[in-house]
Amino acid sequence: MKALKLGTAILALTSGLALAGNPMVGGAPMFEDKNIVENAVNSADHTTLVAAVKAAGLVETLSGPGPFTVFAPTNEAFAKLPAGTVETLLKPENKDQLTKILTCHVVAADAMSDAIMKMVDDDKGAHPVKTVGGCEFTAMYKDGVVMIKDGQGNVANVTIADVKQSNGVIHVIDTVLLPAM
Repeated sequence: MKALKLGTAILALTSGLALAGNPMVGGAPMFEDKNIVENAVNSADHTTLVAAVKAAGLVETLSGPGPFTVFAPTNEAFAKLPAGTVETLLKPENKDQLTKILTCHVVAADAMSDAIMKMVDDDKGAHPVKTVGGCEFTAMYKDGVVMIKDGQGNVANVTIADVKQSNGVIHVIDTVLLPAM
């Protein structure tokens, strides 16, 4: 019995140490030694994003070496889209459009929030962000919260910043970023 309690205590301690530098997302621990996909699949707040990544065929890419910065919309962010949008995008015939939208959430860099805010400061309040999907968005911040303005003028707030991954970083956002029309 003592061995079981000791083993449980050691497991709890090592789990706590693994999480010390990384936040929980969607009720799940995010481990720095796992890649973006390995962590995202465990977040209850990102089931729609994970389904979309799978439908777009981006699992292998986002499991790759990166580095990637992913602005990861929550299920609630997807729910803000007009009714039926997500279901339509997940259809095989809309894979190209879905891929475009998803890759507009990815930057080919490992950009932590302090680096993003420095770029915004260097550019006097607004920094252009070029995404893997060919979109150009604008990074800003207010009161320490990083915000991304998309191609349609929508602004996403980073609600959980700096979720370190083995192949980059995730910033959880509250709005789906859309390319310019």
